[in-house]
Amino acid sequence: MKLPKNLGMLLLSIWLILYGLMELLKFNFQGLPIIMAILAIAAGVLLLLQR
Repeated sequence: MKLPKNLGMLLLSIWLILYGLMELLKFNFQGLPIIMAILAIAAGVLLLLQR
């Protein structure tokens, strides 16, 4: 499987959508903050590496 060239932007988009849905729908479960943190770190690193 070939990764998209703009993977950082894709992860950032997913993070923003999930964050917005969490606040709007009061969506929450126990592991969600960890998942959101991992997504944010991965997106940030990939954007810094321009991937």
